Amino acid sequence: MSHILAIDQGTTSSRAIVFDAAGRAIGQAQKEFRQHFPHDGWVEHDAMEIWNDCLALCRQALRNAKLDARDLAAIGITNQRETTVLWDRQTGEPVAPAIVWQDRRTASTCAALKEAGHEARVQEKTGLLLDPYFSATKLAWLLDNVPGVRARAEAGELAFGTIDCWLLWKLTRGRSHATDATNASRTLLFNIHQQCWDDDLLTLFNIPACLLPEVKDCAADFGQCCPELLGAAVPVAGIAGDQQAALVGQACFEPGMVKSTYGTGCFMVMNTGKAVASRNRLLTTVGYRLNGETHYALEGSIFVAGAAIQWLRDGLNLISHASETEALARQVGSAGGVYLVPAFTGLGAPWWDPDARGALLGLTRDTGIAEVVTAGLEAVCYQSRDLLEAMAADCGTRPTTLRVDGGMVVNNWLSQTLADVLGVCVDRPEVTETTALGAAYLAGLGVGLYDSLERIAEQWRCEREFSPQLEEGERQRRYQGWRDAVARVCRH
Repeated sequence: MSHILAIDQGTTSSRAIVFDAAGRAIGQAQKEFRQHFPHDGWVEHDAMEIWNDCLALCRQALRNAKLDARDLAAIGITNQRETTVLWDRQTGEPVAPAIVWQDRRTASTCAALKEAGHEARVQEKTGLLLDPYFSATKLAWLLDNVPGVRARAEAGELAFGTIDCWLLWKLTRGRSHATDATNASRTLLFNIHQQCWDDDLLTLFNIPACLLPEVKDCAADFGQCCPELLGAAVPVAGIAGDQQAALVGQACFEPGMVKSTYGTGCFMVMNTGKAVASRNRLLTTVGYRLNGETHYALEGSIFVAGAAIQWLRDGLNLISHASETEALARQVGSAGGVYLVPAFTGLGAPWWDPDARGALLGLTRDTGIAEVVTAGLEAVCYQSRDLLEAMAADCGTRPTTLRVDGGMVVNNWLSQTLADVLGVCVDRPEVTETTALGAAYLAGLGVGLYDSLERIAEQWRCEREFSPQLEEGERQRRYQGWRDAVARVCRH
């Protein structure tokens, strides 16, 4: 039993990957699922659809690997973070649609809490800012706006969880209501220094404590998958939010190492070892917690990265597949002064402006599809530089290398442009699905398949390094154009 099944539940798709002990994917399955936008700024998911998809994908991945559940040492889970699910403990049915991390419906609530002077206290305890991004105001909204739900919650009839917690509940048939420290640290309810749910924060957001899951290390005994689901009882031994899982998958175990994941959003995470309070509106978060020891990180979150390419494909019909973007970008070389600011659901770090909206700027008569598509790719690079500059200011040192992963970085043009815009080397690993790989590594640690982080680090391999080639003056000129474009859409 030297194989691990990783469930990687993302914002627009779910996947399951079977890894061998060397970290090689030997069977996988993936499926996109529906996005629901009932009102401006609202984003919802059907939690039951996510569960049913994940179960089917696990079975398919095992078939594709030509294995069955008895061959598995463990299951690991990684997930879109902050997305909020509230369900009935008896029936296991959600009481409302899941509110996605991108959802901005609680912007006014966050603004009121800021106005009342609560942000400094919240940031000190959680490392986070008062923003609709995080789970607490989403959960409070469900309690206050779904009829009868608050009374049922206070009576102990309901359970709250992020997607990892929801999937664990379903895998164990309700026997395990637990999450890990990384996911807990993204709720605005968890004290990252004391490593516990915080009574003051529960009072501030008016959340009943009986809703909350138990918080465990990232590698721990989370219970067993019921045998009737996959064919055998398999221990669930590793859980981490997607970006922290990628930090592990990229073997960023030394302070100062940085990884950036490019999926629906973009998330840059620097291992800081100890907790570093950001002065540049980055997030202080739990990087991973193992054997009761917490390792901290700084994180910058970009809400729209790959989602901008999806919009170009599905919203504007400029392309029929994301893979077409590389050829279009090579055709023109650059966007030629066109800037796409993809603030479709506000701007994340370091701006934190929930009211900003997207814009396409710098259009001329000869602007065509290729330039607009290229601007969408360049926006990812410019936003990444915003984050890197903030991290350098917080830590006093500028990283020289960035490890990248996620579906977007298979695009060589994007990876090279990222190096050019940032002015640092960009390393792309052999395994770019490092989110799932990190979940597998954590599960392997949980069952003793790996005996140390050093053993995991030995397995990391660079597939290609991209070195900066753009002249410094041109790099700065393009970046200043981006900063000017962002200033046009910011409302705060």
